[in-house]
Amino acid sequence: MSRRRLATPIVLALLAAGCAPSRSGSLGPAPTAAAPTVPAPTGVSPSATVAPSPTDSPAPATPPTDTTDVPRPAPLTLELWYVRDGRLVPTRRTRPTTVATSRLALAELAAGPTRREADAGMVTLLPDGAEVSRIAAGVATVRLAPVADPVTARLREAQVVYTLTQFPTVRQVDFGTAAPVGRADHADLLPPIVVTGPVIGDRVTSPVTVTGSADVFEATVNVRVLDAAGRQLATAFTTATCGTGCRGAYRVAVRYRLPTEQAGTIEVYEVSAVDGSRTKVVAVPVTLAATR
Repeated sequence: MSRRRLATPIVLALLAAGCAPSRSGSLGPAPTAAAPTVPAPTGVSPSATVAPSPTDSPAPATPPTDTTDVPRPAPLTLELWYVRDGRLVPTRRTRPTTVATSRLALAELAAGPTRREADAGMVTLLPDGAEVSRIAAGVATVRLAPVADPVTARLREAQVVYTLTQFPTVRQVDFGTAAPVGRADHADLLPPIVVTGPVIGDRVTSPVTVTGSADVFEATVNVRVLDAAGRQLATAFTTATCGTGCRGAYRVAVRYRLPTEQAGTIEVYEVSAVDGSRTKVVAVPVTLAATR
């Protein structure tokens, strides 16, 4: 067959196509086959189909409902200041996170010490119902019911001040009876040695880190670890940032050896310059983890 005879049908087919109406529009060429099935979003039955959007783009998938990978808020650790022998003593509580931290702190303060803390002589003087009504410009407003004994009144106010000023938004507390007060106004209610960590009931491991503040002779702070029988396992000492008439912070790590886990005590004290005895002793009952 000649090339001229083959060309004739091809030319006729092209002319017929040019006369046919256009299948293009503003959304691009129309599909020449059935629209493809779009995969179903998460949670939709496999037999269901989702129609294409007007722009021929796949429909967005439904966000997954599995929350196993969603991080949970970290628990909140509160520092509470109770009273022992007429002085302020700190302890801690770990509670679920809340935005009302000041309200939670005062509620925990009024709830009082644990059994183990009470056995160590800790009490609370704060009545139930004490709440922060407002916090503005670093001052928290708290109203307490009047009490006849001025010593008790001042101690419970000091409990509130030291507990609330752990939060960065509070520097002072207004009780409505005088000018707002801060920690410095109640510093005389602290014992010579304050232990902020560990606190009563903690489980500690070796080396145990002991922290706090002290106003002691030549700023020297001594620590020892005792086992359940009262035997001395280890001792250490450090120097506070200030001492002999001023209060300074201290921090010291004490390494001990113990074959079995048991109850124990962390003692923090001053060595007397007169006779070398232990004075101003603060005893913190803890659980001592065994060492390897």
